[in-house]
Amino acid sequence: MEDALLRFRAIFGDAKPLIAMIHTAALPGTPKYGGNFNEIVGKAVDEALLYQSSGIPALMIENMHDVPYLNRVAGPEITAAMSIIGYEVKQKTGLPVGIQILAGANREALAAALAAGLDFVRAEGFVYGHLADEGWMDADAGELLRYRKNISAENILIFTDIKKKHGSHALSADLSVADFARAAEFFLSDGLIVTGTETGQPASPEDLSSLQGQTRLPVLIGSGITAGNLPEYFSLADGFIVGSYLKKDGKWFNAPDAKRVEKITDIWRKLINREK
Repeated sequence: MEDALLRFRAIFGDAKPLIAMIHTAALPGTPKYGGNFNEIVGKAVDEALLYQSSGIPALMIENMHDVPYLNRVAGPEITAAMSIIGYEVKQKTGLPVGIQILAGANREALAAALAAGLDFVRAEGFVYGHLADEGWMDADAGELLRYRKNISAENILIFTDIKKKHGSHALSADLSVADFARAAEFFLSDGLIVTGTETGQPASPEDLSSLQGQTRLPVLIGSGITAGNLPEYFSLADGFIVGSYLKKDGKWFNAPDAKRVEKITDIWRKLINREK
């Protein structure tokens, strides 16, 4: 694990990355699919270019509109669609790009990342089973890392949620966030993601502080980052995934708001410069 931070920096550089979420429109086969896949791809690319032009250094795509999600699986049509979207976003921007496929479809995300030439995946349920919206999810670290090895995708980093949002962790209530972090590190995670209880909710500063000295893995904040609280969280993590704040009215399902994007990017840039 001694090279985890080096691998992280090989993708993002020395500065703590601000990673903008692109919530792809509902994909083929899902209840809300609108019937025009080319339009979906074009919209995702347009968002990516907006973020890039504002100075955001990294991106991540996620099939957030594919509600209701399946549990731990996604159809081949979803994997194929996300591969195409990811490839186009990567080619058009040249930025580091990651992917998450809901819900907990970590193998499919790895496959799409490999096909699209992406840099990382966000994996939920890596260690410790939990009850999610979709039902019970078993931990999948062993299966997932064997699959990554089998498809020769070891260059793709796996960032893992711990005590993930939208989940009940009653059965593991006797385990702290630091316990989760140590287990994820032992099971060869490439990085940790700490969230609030649901989309758009900020992570607990106490949880983040509790990880200091407990893990050698990079720590990212995966929900609730805003222009207002980024300075407070900046010293507590190695990277920041931001989605809802970038959208109109701060709602994840809305289109990006260029003024919000510009505001948080400006604050992030000042914090980076102050740290140098």
